Amino acid sequence: MENILRYYLMPHPPLIIPTVGKGQEKAIQNTIDACNKVGEEIGKLKPETVVIITPHGTMFSDAIAISNEEHIKGDFSQFRDFDTYIEGRIDKEFNEELISICQKENIPAAGIDSNILRRFNRDYELDHGAMIPMYFINKYYTDYKIVHVTYAALSDIELYKFGMAIRESAKNLNKKIVFVASGDLSHRLSEEGPYEYSPEGEKFDKALLESLQKGDVLSVFNMDKYMVECAGECGLRSVFIMLGAMEGEEVKGKLLSYEGPFGVGYGVMSFDNDLKNDGSLESLINMKKENLNKKILSSNPYVKLARESLNHYYSSGHLMSKPIDIPEKLSKEKGGVFVSLKKFNNLRGCIGTYLPTTDSIAEEIIKNSVQAATHDPRFPRLTEDELNDIEISVDVLTRPHKTTKEELDPKEYGVIVTQGHRRGLLLPNLEGVDTVDYQLKIACEKAGINPNEEYEIERFQVTRYKEGE
Repeated sequence: MENILRYYLMPHPPLIIPTVGKGQEKAIQNTIDACNKVGEEIGKLKPETVVIITPHGTMFSDAIAISNEEHIKGDFSQFRDFDTYIEGRIDKEFNEELISICQKENIPAAGIDSNILRRFNRDYELDHGAMIPMYFINKYYTDYKIVHVTYAALSDIELYKFGMAIRESAKNLNKKIVFVASGDLSHRLSEEGPYEYSPEGEKFDKALLESLQKGDVLSVFNMDKYMVECAGECGLRSVFIMLGAMEGEEVKGKLLSYEGPFGVGYGVMSFDNDLKNDGSLESLINMKKENLNKKILSSNPYVKLARESLNHYYSSGHLMSKPIDIPEKLSKEKGGVFVSLKKFNNLRGCIGTYLPTTDSIAEEIIKNSVQAATHDPRFPRLTEDELNDIEISVDVLTRPHKTTKEELDPKEYGVIVTQGHRRGLLLPNLEGVDTVDYQLKIACEKAGINPNEEYEIERFQVTRYKEGE
């Protein structure tokens, strides 16, 4: 018999708790019924430990956080319910084994406690992503310890390997556990939702749930990145970890309910784990390599050069020379260039020049791509292991010209503000920068300029090149 008795995908809408929803929960009765069914099943399974993966605990960018004190407690006061609380006993033996395996496998994970979180002005507590599944489990069963995990912005393969480490821990300790992946699906299903509506939200929910029901692990890891980014979900990384814990099993998802009346997708699934296969890790790694090669081959010369520049620098330790076999525009023309690096849709580095500092756009790209990876003061130096997970974009700038506030458009024009020796630049068409006032405010902040004082304004346009386009 397997140590992991069963797997579940559960949502965590606070209003599902009657003292929070105050009647609104009736709109998701199917979700309530499904969560009660999960709780009842877990009560019959009687696990020693419940492992809960949540997106809403204290999240670190570089390591998975594992709550590691004897007890942990949380309440719903942030949702104006000051009476309901959930508490649990931490399985520290499991934590110790899990952290040890992660260290051996170079998986970024760490135990956290009150002292560590105090440095970040955060409390050691249960979050609603964990409390809501526990609320339904506790109706039927309370004689269990928990492993409370908050995922991090790591690569999908790293998260999958962390799931494998959970599986190995349960086996090594011979503990009977239940695995709960806590996560809501798209938050952009309708105009009434918490975020701006996107038609990609419904597509994401359907694609993910269908793939899980079919047991198509590769398709979960190969979903369209644009669709995932637009969906505004918080459950996919929990699913990556859960699928890693299923390594060596045939995934068979059973959809218990799916609803989205508040513009957020709530999916409840259970997974049988009787049948075996050869595992998916090797196939996932090969698929990622193949996708990266395809992306590089299909990229335009600008981002392809930036990628080659980074690969050369990390393998040799010095800048590459300007290639001979590149388009004349790259080789002969001059221009300011910004190179931006993103990792899992989050900025990881951006350095540029608004006027040319070399003899060609190509040399500008070569220099600035390495600078973005190694000298952006906002981020630690990019490691070679991260290269496969970054997305590269290259902006080639037109020469800036003096302008007025009335002639700006944050979608079309970038802006440079200058006051004496102070200068701040902001590229155009940035997510969340929708007004001229906000664009100028950010540019002034970057320059250390008081936006209420006099300063010069210049505008420029960019041609943006992205990988795979």
